[in-house]
Amino acid sequence: MAKAMILAAGQGTRVRPLTKQTPKPMVPILGKPVMEYIIAHLARYGVHDIMVNVAFNHWKIENYFGDGHRWGVEIGYAFEGAREHGEIVPRPLGSAGGMRRIQDFSGFFDDTTIVLCGDAIIDLDLQAALFEHKTKGALASVVTLEVPLDQVKNYGIVVADKDGRVTSFQEKPEPEEAKSQLASTGIYIFEPSVINLIPPDREFDIGSQLFPLLVEKGLPFYAQSRHFNWIDIGRVADYWAVCQRVLAGEVAQMDMPGKEVRPGVWVGLNTRIDWDTVKISGPVYIGSGTCVEPGVTLEGPCWIGHGSRLRQGCSVKRSVLFEYTRVSENTVFEDLVASPQYCVDRHGKTTYQGDETTSLRWGDARA
Repeated sequence: MAKAMILAAGQGTRVRPLTKQTPKPMVPILGKPVMEYIIAHLARYGVHDIMVNVAFNHWKIENYFGDGHRWGVEIGYAFEGAREHGEIVPRPLGSAGGMRRIQDFSGFFDDTTIVLCGDAIIDLDLQAALFEHKTKGALASVVTLEVPLDQVKNYGIVVADKDGRVTSFQEKPEPEEAKSQLASTGIYIFEPSVINLIPPDREFDIGSQLFPLLVEKGLPFYAQSRHFNWIDIGRVADYWAVCQRVLAGEVAQMDMPGKEVRPGVWVGLNTRIDWDTVKISGPVYIGSGTCVEPGVTLEGPCWIGHGSRLRQGCSVKRSVLFEYTRVSENTVFEDLVASPQYCVDRHGKTTYQGDETTSLRWGDARA
């Protein structure tokens, strides 16, 4: 059908501390890395040849996805880095520069290619997008979504004429300056000749450099305006909001794992829960090996990662606990994302273990 390129070389600095030790595409939703949903979606549409550019903590991506056979696809990797002071260090080449490096190395981009960011969940009809791309005779297409005027400042905005031909871009404009409400979703379709326009051996970006070049040269470059779910994890606050939506069942094809033992309550294997005294209102998932002590209150949407321990009388509301998180007795966790080392509230404020200014008490359930 086409080939695919997943952009996965960035540091994900805007979602730290979630990405301090984890590549952004590996941040979990319902226990699966975000990138796994992307690969499964590509496979459903018959896209089997997938390249992934990697840099920071690249081995975590490579070890998890391997050659892709579990999803019925073939995955290849391109590491972007350099040797400094005797050590190999990550050095991303930009979203477009990484593609040019791959092309110069192997000529991979010899067919229409769908390019996606590795940190967003989508349910885009890829067949329809490719059909429109081909029908218009486009060399490049950018998939857009119309966003409310007060939100344009959060996105790269695409300006197009009545036929959809791209005429210019605005990077996160103020509402009163916006010429359009079409936000770039980071989903692109390229013909092989587009890759040749990217200068070799240098950092080069798709949005800020390649796209203006296409407009300048007057090449057939079109915006597609489509209606689909685009769940972008740009900030920690977005991650919390995404988890709440997914746990509430608002996103298709993302089903809760485990066994539903009560309406809206799913559990994994080997859990210990004092059902007579705990108060649980779903949707809630309780992972394997988790202990929920007497008097605990769980108010969904909640995700309790495997191996966690909720001590007596604690309360966890609308929160996500990563694996092996211990919540201390009578502690209230509300609207949080937490790991054994840190807690982040829904607005992105981070608290670390040992911070005496917080009333939160938690730790590592393995200790």
